[in-house]
Amino acid sequence: MNQNDTKVDQFGDCLYPNPAGYDYWTDEKSVVLFQTVFSGQDEAIHTVQNSPIFFEQAGPREKIYFNPQDVTAGIVTCGGLCPGINDVIRALVMELHYRYKVPRILGFPFGYEGLVKKSGHRPVELTPDKVAHIMNFGGSILGSSRGNQSTNDMVDTLCLYGVKMLFCIGGDGTLRGAQAIQDEVKKRKEEIAIIGIPKTIDNDINYVQKTFGFSTAFSKAVEAVNCAHEEAKGAPFGIGLVKLMGRHSGFIAVNAALASKNVNFVLIPESDFDLEGKGAFLETLKDRIQKRGHAVIIIAEGAGQKYFEDKGDVDQSGNKKLSDVGLFIKDQISDYFKKEKQTINLKYIDPSYIIRSVPATAEDSVFCGFLAQNAVHAAFAGKTGCVVGIWNNVFTVMPISLAIAERKVLRPEKSTLWRALLASTGQPNSMKAVS
Repeated sequence: MNQNDTKVDQFGDCLYPNPAGYDYWTDEKSVVLFQTVFSGQDEAIHTVQNSPIFFEQAGPREKIYFNPQDVTAGIVTCGGLCPGINDVIRALVMELHYRYKVPRILGFPFGYEGLVKKSGHRPVELTPDKVAHIMNFGGSILGSSRGNQSTNDMVDTLCLYGVKMLFCIGGDGTLRGAQAIQDEVKKRKEEIAIIGIPKTIDNDINYVQKTFGFSTAFSKAVEAVNCAHEEAKGAPFGIGLVKLMGRHSGFIAVNAALASKNVNFVLIPESDFDLEGKGAFLETLKDRIQKRGHAVIIIAEGAGQKYFEDKGDVDQSGNKKLSDVGLFIKDQISDYFKKEKQTINLKYIDPSYIIRSVPATAEDSVFCGFLAQNAVHAAFAGKTGCVVGIWNNVFTVMPISLAIAERKVLRPEKSTLWRALLASTGQPNSMKAVS
């Protein structure tokens, strides 16, 4: 990555005074240093002086690009449900209406499908009264959908309704769609700001420290994990097995384990494991059962996919369809202990869709508000094709292209999070069979 990769597109000079009435403004040149840890003072000084990489700091500017009275804003929520979507919608509407005095805010129903005329959906006008209490509910008041839509048709709809800024709330697939919309808007030389707000309980958006919904999701997952612990303790040689979401990244699984402190094994996509053999998972589990009498296991949905044939099937969003590793591991555990003539009591819990459909926690709700407000500030500053996020605890703006360049994953070989997980669970560094 270099400094050009972090540069955000902007329409032009900001000439209108910002009507928001804040006491202070974010400077146009304010930046956030990408690297904050160095091997020593010499490296820090050399890096900052010679090859620093910065993100633009998000925040309200004293002068803005769009005249608020001429703005129609659009909001769309796409992909899977996630705690906090309604909080983001509410904060967008409140900031647009009360601070920037935007006269018209449209919510497009059922994701990008709502931007395609032939779908038959029509936008709904969003006002403060309509969104005042929506943060109390899970899901999205606008609904959601998966699948690719015609970029031409979507931009046609934006132009039809005179939309000047579109806020796209979603994860990796949504941001890819937003990038396609941005490319078409740019091709047509339209001035429509496309702003992404990163939503995924997997916390796997690149160069975003944390996505909204993640904290709520793993907090809710802890309830299932603790129930699995009670079930395991409540029977001789009890095993509680919990499958959590995490197609490519194990952040929910690891954080739920650290928060619960009752977990003995965590299996994630980023850390390979073998089932049988000396030092492999099943033998290690047997050792735990025989010594302690019970065990709790968390497995992320994307772990252990090497045990299944890759049929190349994908869902509507183009994501690879995963085989059900939870049920597979459940059967493997049962068969292994039967073969070992060891009686066990195995309880399997899959709370996957429960943890993404609940209202946001208080902390997540506050975070949603900050993301939404900074998205509005970015749009009015004339920035486009960008994502608001947080880096080193400072809110940032970066190009969508950088956010979708690769997926953020946990790297066990250098992760302090994984190191903390190993210390908490006591599981071995590796569960690969040794000869």
